Amino acid sequence: MKHARVLVNDEILNVTVNDNNEAVTASGDVLANGSFKWMPPCEGKMFVLAINYADHAAELSFKAPEEPLVFLKNANTLIGHEQNTYRPDNVDYMHYECELVVVIGKEAKNVSKEDAMQYVGGYTVGNDYAIRDYLENYYRPNLRVKSRDTCTPIGPYIIDAEQIQEPHNLTLRTYINGELKQEGNTKDLVFDIPHLISYLSEIMTLSPGDMIFTGTPEGLADVKPGDVITTEVEGVGTLTNTIISETDYLASLH
Repeated sequence: MKHARVLVNDEILNVTVNDNNEAVTASGDVLANGSFKWMPPCEGKMFVLAINYADHAAELSFKAPEEPLVFLKNANTLIGHEQNTYRPDNVDYMHYECELVVVIGKEAKNVSKEDAMQYVGGYTVGNDYAIRDYLENYYRPNLRVKSRDTCTPIGPYIIDAEQIQEPHNLTLRTYINGELKQEGNTKDLVFDIPHLISYLSEIMTLSPGDMIFTGTPEGLADVKPGDVITTEVEGVGTLTNTIISETDYLASLH
């Protein structure tokens, strides 16, 4: 089953998503396209992996890490499907990062690798935008790089874990205005899902709704206002958002 959160008449509803990717309310009503806004499908802590594909490390002239490189993001960065991400003025390079996102399904603390997959509630698609101008090194993706408002589209929905038979063999793709720019596969993760859950659960308790952004493969490209970015993970979903200017973003707040 697919689970989503939508905004209808200023009210957030928990809905399911049918095989036609239509939102269906608890009472069985199908919501017409345009009558609602897609929201991030879950709320929780966000753990984000840096350099978790060897080809991406090589692309950035880094070596693959010996242990997971993890940073946290805040909820201000999250937006839903078909929403806008702004590009700050006067930056030289801003890029997408298509990622498989693991959503924790039950409380996890000191979980073994052997048992870790039992704690996965589902999966969704994430796009972890970065402002490359301000990157110090891969250990410190600082606030200006990764923590801006609107810079983390996620969704459209969470698909139940049991519907994804082999999460370590899924193709990831990113398109700019319909042109394929990035393609990789989760089989190339440096640290797989059981490793990440075990590692993180040793540091802190994982709770239902927590998200693990598992990293992005090679194939980065600069994005500009007006670009429509589509990120997809095979079997999980397709996530689309549009890049706008900082000027337009600020104007939308008033």
